[in-house]
Formats: sequence, C-alpha cells, structure tokens
Amino acid sequence: MLAPAMLHRLRDPSLRNVALLAFCQALSMTCLSLLITISALVGSLLAVDPALATLPLSLQFLGVLVTTIPASLLMERWGRRAGFSLGAVLGIVGGLLCTLAVFTADFLLLCFGSLLLGGFSAFSMYYRFAAADTASNAFKSRAISLVLAGGVLAAVAGPELAKHTRELFAPVAFAGGYAAIAALCLLSLAILQFIRIPRPPARVRGDSGRPLAVIARQPRFIVAVLCGMVAYGTMNLVMVSTPLAMIACDHPFETAAFVIQLHVLGMYVPSFFTGSLIARFGLPPVLLAGALLLLACVAVALTGIEVLNFAAGLVLLGLGWNLLYVGGSTLLTETHRPEEKAKVQAANEFLVFGVVTVTAFSSGALHEGLGWEWLNLVTVPAILAALVAVLWLVRVERRPQPLAS
Repeated sequence: MLAPAMLHRLRDPSLRNVALLAFCQALSMTCLSLLITISALVGSLLAVDPALATLPLSLQFLGVLVTTIPASLLMERWGRRAGFSLGAVLGIVGGLLCTLAVFTADFLLLCFGSLLLGGFSAFSMYYRFAAADTASNAFKSRAISLVLAGGVLAAVAGPELAKHTRELFAPVAFAGGYAAIAALCLLSLAILQFIRIPRPPARVRGDSGRPLAVIARQPRFIVAVLCGMVAYGTMNLVMVSTPLAMIACDHPFETAAFVIQLHVLGMYVPSFFTGSLIARFGLPPVLLAGALLLLACVAVALTGIEVLNFAAGLVLLGLGWNLLYVGGSTLLTETHRPEEKAKVQAANEFLVFGVVTVTAFSSGALHEGLGWEWLNLVTVPAILAALVAVLWLVRVERRPQPLAS
C-alpha cells in the first residue's frame, strides 16, 4: 500500500495543476520554437524587403505586448481556465490564417495571423503564475520551474515539426508548420478544461491593494522586472537572428533547426532543478549565474561562425535565460499581496514583453546593418545592468532595518 504521505501528495491539486500546466506550456513553447525556426525564413520569402523578414515574428511579440494586461485582468475576473481557453482559440485562428497566408503568398495576412498568435502566447505566459496560485510558499519556485520544464518537449518537437512539415503541402513550403501550430493550440484547448484553479475570493477581487506605484518602488520588484527584461530581451534578440545568421554563413536549414533545438533544450532542461537551486542557494546567486552565462554566450559568439560556435552560444543563451527568468519570476511573487497579483503580474509581463517586442522588431535590421558580432555586443550593457542590480539588492537587504517605534 502507498504511504499516507504519498497518497496525500498524489491527491494534491497543486501537483495536478502543475502537471497539466506543464504540458500546456510544452505545447505553447513548441509553437514558439516552431515559429522561431521558420518565421524569419517565411518572412524573407514573402516580404519585398529583406529587412522585413522578421516582421511577422516581431508582430507576434507585439501581440504578446498588447494582450498581457487585458489577459491578466480578464483572468482575475473570469478565472484562469477561461482566460487560457480564450488564448488557445486565438492560437487556432492565428495558425489557420498564417497557413492561408503562405498558400496565397500574402505577407500582410501572415503578419495579422502572427499578431493573433502573439495573443495566444500572452495568455500562455501566465501558466507559471497559475501554478504558483495553488502552491505553498515552499513549493512556489519549484512549481514555476516545473511548469517551464514543459518546454523540454518543445525543444525536441518544435524544430522537428519544422523539418517534417516543411514539405507537407509541397510545393508550398512551410505552410504545414503553421497548420501544426493550429492543431497544437486545439489540443491545448482540450487539456485546459481539466485544470482546476479556484478564483480569488470576492473580497480579494474587490480590493486592489496598494497602488502599483508604491509596489514598484520595492527593490525586489525593480530587480525582478529588470531580470525578466534582460533575460527575455537578450535571448530574443540573439535567437531571432540565429537562423538568418546561419543561413548567411552557408549552414543548411536543417543545421539551423538543430541549433534552435539545442537552444530550447538549454532554456528548459535546467527547469527540472532551477527551483531546487533557488531553495538551496537563494535567489541572488542563481540570478548572478544567469547573467554570467549570458555574457559567456556573447563571448562564444565573438570567437567564430562555425556550427559549434552557434550551438555552444545558443545553449549558453538558453541556460542564462532560464536562471535569470525563473529567478526573476520567483522574486516577483514575493513583491505583492493576493489582491495585488493581477496588476503586478500584468505590469511585469507588459514591461518584459515591451523589451521583447523592441528586440524582435530590431533584430532583423541589426543583423542586416551591423552583422552578427555587433548584434551580440549590443546586449552586453543590459546584462551588466542586471548584474549590478542583483548586487545592489543584496546590499540593500543586508542593511540593518530600523527598530519600530
């Protein structure tokens, strides 16, 4: 017979929710991984100007940006499951429109479909916070980390789907990839119906808590948001341009897809133990390690343009993103009360994906105008700022607190 403690853990709704959310996260990140692999290449085929190759992917991140705040507020009012389901519907419609766009060689329709896919991504970005909603304080960092670990499946499935669906509707290349995204969103919609996360009590929903300006002055809030911005901004700027850079260096598409696969593995495999690292060593060492890994990625990129350079650099990029992003997300949960959750998470996602949108829009142009090496060097000041901010937080929290009068 199972021990009572084990039976209790198996019946724990937070564990069930984490498992389901991790699978939904895997489906969402598979869509994103697939898009990262094919979007710039499809854009270069349909756009009249090579500098516009990354515009559809950029518009996807713009869709994330404009949807983050409404998504959080909507889920506060209607609940997590309803919000996530609406996001999945946006993904289905967006995937189908992009499929049609490739068939008709309609660049504007591709851009619009990508915008809707961004709406789907915006809702899915809250999976990690949804897992934390029902987790204990001790389990919170592990819950966030384990949900993001669902991206391990994406590391394998996304680029593989890109390769195997490339000629699915031959002679129309890449249309199958967008059709696969619509199918994955449909599967996600079905799974989401089994998630059970209670809505906040009415008294909590009716109380907005402290003003956001007051919350945002906390050192922990500042560092949490900055780490998220630097992690995602750096990762996105480099990742979006990697397929273009590799093709320009005469590396085949299949090799570029494999490098993206390694990168996504680097992003999500550490999630199996990032929460444990945070529990053991604390947040500051994990955040500092993440920033140092991002700097190591830049150093590797500057040493050459062989496949090994791209592969090693992208793995380091993924590892650094994971430590900085999971750590920042965990730190953010320590800055708000339950009634302040929706607006704090919305503000964080808006600021993070504001940076992501800027990097997505500028990535293609920077690569075209400055080249691969300088595109990597552009990220260094922001990474150093994150390092300094974490050290500042450690110093602030070590100061002796004044005695209450």
